[in-house]
Amino acid sequence: MSSLNIVHLDRESIGPDIVMTKPGCAHHWTGHDHSSDAEIIPRLAEADVAIVNKIGLDAATIAQLPRLQMIAVSATGYDKIDIAACRARGIVVSNIRGYAADTVPEHTFALILALRRSLKGFQADMEAGAWQASTQFCLFTQPVNDLKGTTLGLIGSGAIGSAVGRIAEAFGMRVIKATRKSAGNNSIPAGYTAFEEVINQADVISLHCPLTPETDGLIAAPEFARMKGSAILINTSRGGLVDEGDLIAALDNGQIAGAGFDVLRQEPPADDHPLLQHLKRPNFILTPHVGWSSQGARQALWDQLIGHIDNFASGAPSNNVCKP
Repeated sequence: MSSLNIVHLDRESIGPDIVMTKPGCAHHWTGHDHSSDAEIIPRLAEADVAIVNKIGLDAATIAQLPRLQMIAVSATGYDKIDIAACRARGIVVSNIRGYAADTVPEHTFALILALRRSLKGFQADMEAGAWQASTQFCLFTQPVNDLKGTTLGLIGSGAIGSAVGRIAEAFGMRVIKATRKSAGNNSIPAGYTAFEEVINQADVISLHCPLTPETDGLIAAPEFARMKGSAILINTSRGGLVDEGDLIAALDNGQIAGAGFDVLRQEPPADDHPLLQHLKRPNFILTPHVGWSSQGARQALWDQLIGHIDNFASGAPSNNVCKP
């Protein structure tokens, strides 16, 4: 293959402090810290390879990029890429896999532990002077609950979900894995539990599935109504999996005990995003999509991405999600 013209549209999405090696194949590299929607087509007009993270490439955009041969997604999720349009054109779309198998589970459990032990609420109480004014050595102002003997419900049990399950078992939790919601109670595979039963039984529900038309709004008012009042919901996957308005209502109504989110449907959120108005809740934690972002994970991501480009150049594409 002749020299590739490679354009990286959103360098800032990888973050600082990683070694940004370049492909070993013959290439010309152009990097942009970020790109607006209006800049996508002009910047990719002569590109053979586009590197994107959360930038959308729909069918109309792809149709205006006749030279494009490969999209290297610097993330696992590729829901912002029109895969059907890429497949029709023979464009390779390679995503990143496995790089977050440690860092996201650790972040997931940071949220679980903080909520189960009310760390945020105790911090607020101390800032208000409650401990200083106490007549005894400790406070009983917030609930503290152990994990041992409780049930973790996994919705999505790939590499990350499975790693979360192993950590849960180390804490003495019972782990149940949900079937697809659409599967109902029919033909439940060995080792799985019907989606509805996971919603009913779990003390902690943790989401680890991709955002697809099938999973959009996976957790909404009907699911919250079936959850235990003592349950907490964790989402370190994709914001669109949960109806955010229904989440606020469930917290307001005491249908669930708490929630820990690292993702929102709109990222970055607008200043008036509803969930930003609830950051002072002791039973709600929102982090800015950083569960994946340890230095080691980001370096592994970058190294894998460069490998995909070299493999494409050699005629052996890797992690091609457009394969039939």
